[in-house]
Amino acid sequence: MIIPFDSASPVPPFEQVRSGFATRINDRSLPVGTKLPTVRALAADLGIAPNTVARAYRELEEAGLIETRGRAGSFVAAAGDQSRRRAQQAAAEYAALTRKLGLDDAEALAIARAALDEGKN
Repeated sequence: MIIPFDSASPVPPFEQVRSGFATRINDRSLPVGTKLPTVRALAADLGIAPNTVARAYRELEEAGLIETRGRAGSFVAAAGDQSRRRAQQAAAEYAALTRKLGLDDAEALAIARAALDEGKN
């Protein structure tokens, strides 16, 4: 199987698909240019609805991790290679902002943790 999937998990299926691919793209186990399975093929493989896989692919594309080339299919995007760098840059900007605002590290981390936790729901 190309990504881990657990039908009994409380994590929504589209999120398992999205995060499974995002993890593999970010750790480079799916290198730039790798062709992803078609929506229908992956849905059949995982036993989920094609719309579920399509939603995950849309979110991956919006994040710049994959690109869809019409009938040719979906591929790991070159921009996906840079997602970690973009996150580090955003974190550095956040750290600079919280220092400028006079927040201590504990409070800045608590705000970031709350934002991360909110994004899970």
